[in-house]
Amino acid sequence: MRGLQSIRYIFFETLPAFLMGVVIFVAILLMFQALRLTEFVLVHGVGLRTIFQLIVYLSVSFLPVILPMSLLFSVLLTYSRLSNDSEIVALKSLGLSMFQLTIPALILAVAATLMSAQTSFYLGPWGNRKFEVLMNDLGQQKVGATLKEGVFSEGFFDLVVYANKVDSKAGLMTDVFIFDERDNKAPITIIAKEGLVVRENTPAGQSALLRLSSGNIHRTHQATYTKVDFTTYDINLFDPHSFSEKKKSPPSMTLDELSKELARADLSAKDSRRLQVEYHRRWSLSLACLIFALLGVGLGTITNRRSARGGGFVVCLVALITYWILYVSAESLARNGTLPASVSLWLVNAIFLVAALRAFKSAV
Repeated sequence: MRGLQSIRYIFFETLPAFLMGVVIFVAILLMFQALRLTEFVLVHGVGLRTIFQLIVYLSVSFLPVILPMSLLFSVLLTYSRLSNDSEIVALKSLGLSMFQLTIPALILAVAATLMSAQTSFYLGPWGNRKFEVLMNDLGQQKVGATLKEGVFSEGFFDLVVYANKVDSKAGLMTDVFIFDERDNKAPITIIAKEGLVVRENTPAGQSALLRLSSGNIHRTHQATYTKVDFTTYDINLFDPHSFSEKKKSPPSMTLDELSKELARADLSAKDSRRLQVEYHRRWSLSLACLIFALLGVGLGTITNRRSARGGGFVVCLVALITYWILYVSAESLARNGTLPASVSLWLVNAIFLVAALRAFKSAV
Protein backbone atom coordinates (compact mmCIF):
# COMPACT_ATOMS: atom_id res chain seq x y z
CA MET A 1 0.00 0.00 0.00
CA ARG A 2 2.83 2.37 0.95
CA GLY A 3 4.56 1.48 -2.29
CA LEU A 4 1.51 2.42 -4.35
CA GLN A 5 1.10 5.71 -2.48
CA SER A 6 4.77 6.53 -2.99
CA ILE A 7 4.57 5.79 -6.71
CA ARG A 8 1.47 7.97 -7.02
CA TYR A 9 3.18 10.74 -5.05
CA ILE A 10 6.29 10.77 -7.27
CA PHE A 11 4.21 10.56 -10.45
CA PHE A 12 2.11 13.61 -9.55
CA GLU A 13 5.29 15.45 -8.61
CA THR A 14 6.74 14.72 -12.04
CA LEU A 15 3.65 15.38 -14.18
CA PRO A 16 3.37 19.17 -13.54
CA ALA A 17 7.10 19.56 -14.24
CA PHE A 18 6.60 17.72 -17.52
CA LEU A 19 3.74 20.01 -18.57
CA MET A 20 5.78 23.04 -17.50
CA GLY A 21 8.71 21.74 -19.55
CA VAL A 22 6.50 21.51 -22.65
CA VAL A 23 5.45 25.15 -22.22
CA ILE A 24 9.02 26.34 -21.56
CA PHE A 25 10.56 24.56 -24.53
CA VAL A 26 7.76 25.65 -26.89
CA ALA A 27 8.36 29.25 -25.76
CA ILE A 28 12.13 28.91 -26.25
CA LEU A 29 11.78 27.52 -29.78
CA LEU A 30 9.20 30.17 -30.68
CA MET A 31 11.61 32.86 -29.49
CA PHE A 32 13.92 31.95 -32.36
CA GLN A 33 11.03 32.69 -34.74
CA ALA A 34 9.93 35.89 -32.96
CA LEU A 35 11.95 38.25 -35.13
CA ARG A 36 10.62 36.68 -38.31
CA LEU A 37 7.01 36.79 -37.10
CA THR A 38 7.38 40.39 -35.95
CA GLU A 39 8.73 41.29 -39.38
CA PHE A 40 5.63 39.79 -41.00
CA VAL A 41 3.43 42.10 -38.90
CA LEU A 42 5.42 45.33 -39.06
CA VAL A 43 6.95 45.15 -42.54
CA HIS A 44 4.59 42.99 -44.58
CA GLY A 45 1.32 43.85 -42.87
CA VAL A 46 0.33 40.26 -42.09
CA GLY A 47 -2.72 40.08 -39.79
CA LEU A 48 -2.50 38.93 -36.16
CA ARG A 49 -4.89 36.06 -36.88
CA THR A 50 -2.48 34.69 -39.49
CA ILE A 51 0.44 35.13 -37.07
CA PHE A 52 -1.51 33.19 -34.43
CA GLN A 53 -2.08 30.38 -36.94
CA LEU A 54 1.63 30.29 -37.75
CA ILE A 55 2.46 30.06 -34.03
CA VAL A 56 -0.01 27.19 -33.53
CA TYR A 57 1.30 25.24 -36.54
CA LEU A 58 4.91 25.81 -35.48
CA SER A 59 4.16 24.69 -31.91
CA VAL A 60 2.51 21.50 -33.15
CA SER A 61 5.42 20.74 -35.49
CA PHE A 62 7.86 21.22 -32.56
CA LEU A 63 6.09 18.66 -30.33
CA PRO A 64 8.01 15.54 -31.51
CA VAL A 65 11.22 17.21 -30.36
CA ILE A 66 9.81 18.95 -27.29
CA LEU A 67 8.22 15.92 -25.60
CA PRO A 68 11.48 13.95 -25.04
CA MET A 69 13.20 17.15 -23.85
CA SER A 70 10.36 17.92 -21.42
CA LEU A 71 10.42 14.39 -20.06
CA LEU A 72 14.13 14.56 -19.23
CA PHE A 73 13.60 18.01 -17.72
CA SER A 74 10.74 16.84 -15.46
CA VAL A 75 12.26 13.55 -14.34
CA LEU A 76 15.67 15.04 -13.63
CA LEU A 77 14.31 17.99 -11.66
CA THR A 78 11.82 15.89 -9.68
CA TYR A 79 14.33 13.23 -8.65
CA SER A 80 16.93 15.90 -7.92
CA ARG A 81 14.49 17.53 -5.49
CA LEU A 82 13.61 14.19 -3.90
CA SER A 83 17.28 13.44 -3.45
CA ASN A 84 18.00 16.94 -2.12
CA ASP A 85 15.23 16.69 0.48
CA SER A 86 16.37 13.16 1.46
CA GLU A 87 12.99 11.78 0.42
CA ILE A 88 14.72 9.08 -1.65
CA VAL A 89 16.47 7.88 1.52
CA ALA A 90 13.21 8.01 3.49
CA LEU A 91 11.35 6.01 0.86
CA LYS A 92 14.13 3.43 0.73
CA SER A 93 13.91 3.09 4.51
CA LEU A 94 10.28 2.07 4.05
CA GLY A 95 11.47 -0.91 2.03
CA LEU A 96 11.12 0.53 -1.47
CA SER A 97 13.87 -0.31 -3.92
CA MET A 98 15.31 2.06 -6.50
CA PHE A 99 13.58 0.00 -9.18
CA GLN A 100 10.19 0.67 -7.54
CA LEU A 101 10.99 4.37 -7.22
CA THR A 102 11.70 4.46 -10.97
CA ILE A 103 8.21 3.17 -11.87
CA PRO A 104 6.56 6.68 -11.90
CA ALA A 105 9.19 7.95 -14.34
CA LEU A 106 8.73 4.90 -16.55
CA ILE A 107 4.93 5.29 -16.55
CA LEU A 108 5.29 8.90 -17.65
CA ALA A 109 7.94 7.83 -20.18
CA VAL A 110 5.60 5.28 -21.77
CA ALA A 111 2.87 7.91 -22.01
CA ALA A 112 5.37 10.43 -23.47
CA THR A 113 6.62 7.81 -25.94
CA LEU A 114 3.09 7.16 -27.20
CA MET A 115 2.39 10.90 -27.47
CA SER A 116 5.73 11.52 -29.16
CA ALA A 117 5.08 8.71 -31.64
CA GLN A 118 1.63 10.07 -32.43
CA THR A 119 2.95 13.59 -32.95
CA SER A 120 5.99 12.37 -34.92
CA PHE A 121 3.99 10.14 -37.22
CA TYR A 122 0.90 12.26 -37.83
CA LEU A 123 0.30 15.43 -35.79
CA GLY A 124 3.75 16.99 -36.28
CA PRO A 125 3.69 16.47 -40.08
CA TRP A 126 0.19 17.97 -40.12
CA GLY A 127 1.44 21.10 -38.34
CA ASN A 128 4.48 21.35 -40.57
CA ARG A 129 2.34 20.95 -43.69
CA LYS A 130 -0.14 23.58 -42.53
CA PHE A 131 2.78 25.92 -41.87
CA GLU A 132 4.23 25.27 -45.35
CA VAL A 133 0.89 25.87 -47.08
CA LEU A 134 0.21 29.05 -45.11
CA MET A 135 3.71 30.38 -45.85
CA ASN A 136 3.16 29.54 -49.51
CA ASP A 137 -0.14 31.45 -49.47
CA LEU A 138 1.58 34.40 -47.80
CA GLY A 139 4.21 34.26 -50.52
CA GLN A 140 1.46 34.79 -53.08
CA GLN A 141 -0.35 37.49 -51.16
CA LYS A 142 2.81 39.24 -49.98
CA VAL A 143 5.20 38.28 -52.75
CA GLY A 144 8.20 40.09 -51.27
CA ALA A 145 7.70 38.67 -47.77
CA THR A 146 10.30 35.93 -48.22
CA LEU A 147 13.01 38.24 -49.61
CA LYS A 148 15.69 39.87 -47.47
CA GLU A 149 18.35 42.22 -48.75
CA GLY A 150 21.92 40.96 -48.79
CA VAL A 151 20.78 37.34 -48.31
CA PHE A 152 20.36 34.46 -50.76
CA SER A 153 16.66 33.53 -50.50
CA GLU A 154 15.96 29.97 -51.63
CA GLY A 155 12.21 29.87 -50.94
CA PHE A 156 11.16 32.46 -53.52
CA PHE A 157 8.98 30.44 -55.94
CA ASP A 158 11.70 27.79 -56.50
CA LEU A 159 14.21 30.51 -57.39
CA VAL A 160 17.41 31.47 -55.59
CA VAL A 161 17.30 35.28 -55.37
CA TYR A 162 19.84 37.78 -54.09
CA ALA A 163 19.38 41.57 -54.00
CA ASN A 164 21.48 44.29 -52.42
CA LYS A 165 18.39 46.31 -51.54
CA VAL A 166 14.79 45.18 -51.08
CA ASP A 167 11.70 47.35 -50.64
CA SER A 168 9.11 44.77 -49.57
CA LYS A 169 6.16 47.13 -49.59
CA ALA A 170 6.85 48.35 -53.13
CA GLY A 171 8.13 44.95 -54.32
CA LEU A 172 11.28 46.65 -55.65
CA MET A 173 14.76 45.08 -55.71
CA THR A 174 18.12 46.58 -56.71
CA ASP A 175 21.21 44.75 -58.03
CA VAL A 176 19.47 41.44 -58.50
CA PHE A 177 21.04 37.99 -58.95
CA ILE A 178 18.76 35.03 -59.76
CA PHE A 179 19.51 31.36 -60.23
CA ASP A 180 16.63 29.52 -61.90
CA GLU A 181 16.86 25.72 -61.97
CA ARG A 182 13.19 24.96 -62.50
CA ASP A 183 14.39 23.32 -65.71
CA ASN A 184 17.06 20.95 -64.37
CA LYS A 185 18.44 20.28 -67.85
CA ALA A 186 19.10 23.94 -68.63
CA PRO A 187 19.40 26.13 -65.49
CA ILE A 188 19.86 29.84 -66.07
CA THR A 189 21.51 32.68 -64.18
CA ILE A 190 20.06 36.18 -64.45
CA ILE A 191 21.72 39.44 -63.42
CA ALA A 192 19.75 42.69 -63.50
CA LYS A 193 19.97 46.26 -62.21
CA GLU A 194 16.44 46.26 -60.88
CA GLY A 195 13.53 43.92 -60.28
CA LEU A 196 9.91 44.78 -59.65
CA VAL A 197 7.21 42.40 -58.43
CA VAL A 198 4.06 43.05 -60.47
CA ARG A 199 0.76 41.71 -59.15
CA GLU A 200 -2.39 41.47 -61.23
CA ASN A 201 -5.94 40.49 -60.36
CA THR A 202 -7.51 38.13 -62.87
CA PRO A 203 -10.94 36.41 -62.94
CA ALA A 204 -9.20 33.19 -61.81
CA GLY A 205 -7.32 34.87 -58.98
CA GLN A 206 -4.18 36.86 -58.36
CA SER A 207 -1.10 36.36 -60.53
CA ALA A 208 2.38 37.78 -60.13
CA LEU A 209 5.53 38.19 -62.18
CA LEU A 210 9.00 39.57 -61.57
CA ARG A 211 9.88 42.27 -64.09
CA LEU A 212 13.65 42.70 -64.46
CA SER A 213 15.34 45.61 -66.20
CA SER A 214 18.83 46.24 -67.66
CA GLY A 215 20.48 42.86 -67.32
CA ASN A 216 21.57 39.66 -68.98
CA ILE A 217 20.75 35.96 -68.98
CA HIS A 218 23.40 33.26 -68.80
CA ARG A 219 22.40 29.77 -69.89
CA THR A 220 24.47 26.59 -70.00
CA HIS A 221 23.09 23.57 -71.81
CA GLN A 222 25.34 20.55 -72.34
CA ALA A 223 28.51 22.09 -73.83
CA THR A 224 26.83 25.29 -75.02
CA TYR A 225 27.00 28.64 -73.23
CA THR A 226 24.63 31.46 -74.18
CA LYS A 227 24.47 35.06 -73.00
CA VAL A 228 21.49 37.28 -73.81
CA ASP A 229 21.23 40.96 -72.88
CA PHE A 230 17.81 42.47 -72.19
CA THR A 231 16.19 45.77 -71.43
CA THR A 232 13.19 44.19 -69.69
CA TYR A 233 12.55 40.54 -68.90
CA ASP A 234 9.55 39.00 -67.10
CA ILE A 235 9.66 35.89 -64.92
CA ASN A 236 6.24 34.38 -64.20
CA LEU A 237 6.09 33.66 -60.48
CA PHE A 238 2.67 32.05 -60.32
CA ASP A 239 -0.42 31.85 -62.47
CA PRO A 240 -3.78 30.92 -60.88
CA HIS A 241 -4.59 28.81 -63.97
CA SER A 242 -1.49 26.65 -63.60
CA PHE A 243 -0.93 26.92 -59.88
CA SER A 244 -0.82 23.61 -58.03
CA GLU A 245 -0.41 22.89 -54.34
CA LYS A 246 3.20 22.74 -53.19
CA LYS A 247 4.54 19.21 -52.95
CA LYS A 248 4.96 17.84 -49.45
CA SER A 249 8.45 17.89 -48.01
CA PRO A 250 9.63 14.82 -46.00
CA PRO A 251 8.95 16.52 -42.61
CA SER A 252 5.34 17.09 -43.75
CA MET A 253 4.71 13.45 -44.69
CA THR A 254 2.97 11.05 -42.34
CA LEU A 255 4.66 7.77 -41.52
CA ASP A 256 2.44 5.96 -44.03
CA GLU A 257 3.36 8.45 -46.76
CA LEU A 258 7.05 8.08 -45.97
CA SER A 259 6.79 4.30 -46.21
CA LYS A 260 4.97 4.62 -49.53
CA GLU A 261 7.63 6.97 -50.91
CA LEU A 262 10.45 4.68 -49.76
CA ALA A 263 8.85 1.79 -51.64
CA ARG A 264 9.07 3.64 -54.96
CA ALA A 265 11.34 1.91 -57.49
CA ASP A 266 12.36 5.13 -59.26
CA LEU A 267 13.61 6.84 -56.11
CA SER A 268 17.06 8.43 -56.44
CA ALA A 269 19.80 7.66 -53.91
CA LYS A 270 19.74 11.21 -52.55
CA ASP A 271 15.96 11.24 -52.07
CA SER A 272 16.10 7.79 -50.53
CA ARG A 273 18.63 8.98 -47.95
CA ARG A 274 16.49 12.01 -47.10
CA LEU A 275 13.41 9.86 -46.57
CA GLN A 276 15.34 7.24 -44.59
CA VAL A 277 16.68 9.96 -42.29
CA GLU A 278 13.18 11.30 -41.71
CA TYR A 279 11.74 7.80 -41.14
CA HIS A 280 14.36 6.71 -38.57
CA ARG A 281 14.46 10.17 -36.96
CA ARG A 282 10.82 9.84 -35.94
CA TRP A 283 11.19 6.38 -34.45
CA SER A 284 14.44 7.19 -32.62
CA LEU A 285 13.08 10.44 -31.14
CA SER A 286 9.95 8.69 -29.88
CA LEU A 287 11.86 5.87 -28.18
CA ALA A 288 14.37 8.35 -26.74
CA CYS A 289 11.71 9.14 -24.12
CA LEU A 290 12.31 5.79 -22.41
CA ILE A 291 16.07 6.38 -22.38
CA PHE A 292 15.66 9.93 -21.06
CA ALA A 293 13.47 8.68 -18.21
CA LEU A 294 16.15 6.26 -17.05
CA LEU A 295 18.85 8.89 -17.53
CA GLY A 296 16.83 11.48 -15.59
CA VAL A 297 16.35 9.13 -12.63
CA GLY A 298 20.04 8.25 -12.54
CA LEU A 299 21.41 11.77 -12.94
CA GLY A 300 18.74 13.29 -10.70
CA THR A 301 19.45 10.93 -7.84
CA ILE A 302 23.23 11.41 -7.91
CA THR A 303 23.11 15.24 -8.41
CA ASN A 304 25.05 17.22 -5.83
CA ARG A 305 22.60 17.71 -2.98
CA ARG A 306 23.81 21.19 -2.03
CA SER A 307 22.73 22.53 -5.42
CA ALA A 308 20.23 19.96 -6.59
CA ARG A 309 17.68 22.29 -8.12
CA GLY A 310 20.14 24.51 -9.96
CA GLY A 311 22.49 21.61 -10.59
CA GLY A 312 19.67 19.48 -11.96
CA PHE A 313 18.70 22.15 -14.45
CA VAL A 314 22.32 22.59 -15.58
CA VAL A 315 22.76 18.82 -15.95
CA CYS A 316 19.53 18.71 -17.98
CA LEU A 317 20.80 21.41 -20.35
CA VAL A 318 24.20 19.73 -20.73
CA ALA A 319 22.56 16.36 -21.47
CA LEU A 320 20.17 17.88 -24.02
CA ILE A 321 22.87 19.92 -25.76
CA THR A 322 25.14 16.87 -25.93
CA TYR A 323 22.33 14.75 -27.32
CA TRP A 324 21.42 17.25 -30.04
CA ILE A 325 25.03 17.85 -31.06
CA LEU A 326 25.49 14.10 -31.51
CA TYR A 327 22.09 13.79 -33.19
CA VAL A 328 22.73 16.56 -35.70
CA SER A 329 26.14 15.04 -36.48
CA ALA A 330 24.60 11.61 -36.97
CA GLU A 331 21.89 13.08 -39.20
CA SER A 332 24.55 14.80 -41.30
CA LEU A 333 26.45 11.52 -41.70
CA ALA A 334 23.23 9.83 -42.84
CA ARG A 335 22.34 12.58 -45.32
CA ASN A 336 25.84 12.48 -46.81
CA GLY A 337 25.68 8.71 -47.19
CA THR A 338 28.64 8.13 -44.85
CA LEU A 339 26.53 5.87 -42.63
CA PRO A 340 23.05 4.41 -43.16
CA ALA A 341 20.30 6.27 -41.30
CA SER A 342 19.36 2.98 -39.63
CA VAL A 343 22.80 2.98 -38.00
CA SER A 344 23.78 6.60 -37.38
CA LEU A 345 20.51 7.86 -35.85
CA TRP A 346 20.13 4.82 -33.59
CA LEU A 347 23.77 4.99 -32.55
CA VAL A 348 23.07 8.19 -30.61
CA ASN A 349 20.27 6.46 -28.69
CA ALA A 350 22.59 3.53 -28.01
CA ILE A 351 25.26 5.85 -26.57
CA PHE A 352 22.74 7.55 -24.31
CA LEU A 353 21.27 4.20 -23.27
CA VAL A 354 24.70 3.11 -22.04
CA ALA A 355 25.09 6.43 -20.20
CA ALA A 356 21.60 6.06 -18.69
CA LEU A 357 22.31 2.53 -17.45
CA ARG A 358 25.61 3.62 -15.88
CA ALA A 359 23.95 6.60 -14.16
CA PHE A 360 21.11 4.39 -12.91
CA LYS A 361 23.58 1.80 -11.62
CA SER A 362 25.36 4.54 -9.66
CA ALA A 363 22.06 5.66 -8.19
CA VAL A 364 21.18 2.14 -7.07
